[in-house]
Amino acid sequence: MKKLIAEFIGTLWLVLGGCGSAVLAAGFPELGIGFLGVALAFGLTVLTMAYAIGHISGCHLNPAVSIGLWAGGRFESKDLIPYIIAQVLGGLAGASILFAIVTGKAGVELGGFASNGYGEASPGGYSMGSALITEIVMTYFFLIVILGATHGKAPAGFGGIAIGLALVLIHLISIPVTNTSVNPARSTSQAIFAGGIFIQQLWLFWIAPLAGAFLAGITYKSLSGSQ
Repeated sequence: MKKLIAEFIGTLWLVLGGCGSAVLAAGFPELGIGFLGVALAFGLTVLTMAYAIGHISGCHLNPAVSIGLWAGGRFESKDLIPYIIAQVLGGLAGASILFAIVTGKAGVELGGFASNGYGEASPGGYSMGSALITEIVMTYFFLIVILGATHGKAPAGFGGIAIGLALVLIHLISIPVTNTSVNPARSTSQAIFAGGIFIQQLWLFWIAPLAGAFLAGITYKSLSGSQ
């Protein structure tokens, strides 16, 4: 239960910090943080939580990470579904807090609420095919970094830094394409509030990250041969 609570809290922080920066600060008049600021915010949420709860739950914060670690032989099957449930609930809690903040401003329009999408819901108008490739490949490399940085032979204590920076880089690449998911819990939490087309397209932001993570887990297990 302590692990699940840690995952809930960590995913809440990821959504509140990452999506919160996108919704509240990215386009703020004159002093907005832009894509770079949002990318850094997502990376910082993972970096900070890696050191806060990594020793408790492993700091997955993401169903795709749990799937990738499971495929790589680093995570037990019995914990998979409980972790995913805790992550989705944590994401929804983070989005609920963000919604309460956003709607505290008179005349505010919720808009996309930092949701992920393709086609007309893509920030840059990219197609479903582009979104699918982007999410599979970005999640694949995210898991390769995670599996490598947390390997028993990797330098101790630096995993969180590598993982956080990897997420920054992933966002810098893919925000224009899909608004960057690589995390089904993060996508679900925002789509629930944005509704409409974002709910209709949510399937891609489950299937693509999970597929990319699974492939990465198999790949890294075959390359390293050990944990």
